[in-house]
Amino acid sequence: MRSNQTATPASYTAPQTFTGLAPGGAAGPATRSKAAGPLLVGATVAMGLMAGLFFAFDVSVMPGLAAGDDRTYVTAMQHINKSIENGMFGLVFVGAFVATGVAAWLQHKAGRRQAALWAAAATVLYVVALLVTMGVNIPLNNQLAAAGDPGQITDFAAVRAKFADTWVPVNMLRTALCTGGLLALTRSLVLHGRSGR
Repeated sequence: MRSNQTATPASYTAPQTFTGLAPGGAAGPATRSKAAGPLLVGATVAMGLMAGLFFAFDVSVMPGLAAGDDRTYVTAMQHINKSIENGMFGLVFVGAFVATGVAAWLQHKAGRRQAALWAAAATVLYVVALLVTMGVNIPLNNQLAAAGDPGQITDFAAVRAKFADTWVPVNMLRTALCTGGLLALTRSLVLHGRSGR
């Protein structure tokens, strides 16, 4: 009786390891690792776009409108709030949340603990920005729209004050939250790159 009859052939497990697939075709660690980097890049870009959008309102749109009269302010903001409700904005607005959350999960599954923590921090910051948006900015936008056609508004100053006194500082908060999320994702991206060397 030869002792090597029960030895497992060297090629028996090689295909699973080589392809990065678990038995049955499920995605294994190698596949998840390949998706983690591109998704982290996408999350960083989306977060940067949201931070840039809010920042643009802080430094140009709102100061520019503030320099004008009440009627112009109210009319312009009604048009802006209506125009921003489009597919491209919706894709980035929701996509930043989804991509960041999934990126954090993939970093965790790949064993990159520090990168995952930074991505998770970015997710939390963006969730707070979403809550602020839905709890404050959107209701104010709706109130501004409910004021009606500018041709029928009698007290533009009151409508403007009710909107701007809260909307403007809260938008600055959204800018800070998304900028923090962008910095956290950038750090996660750096750590991801280092782990791949």
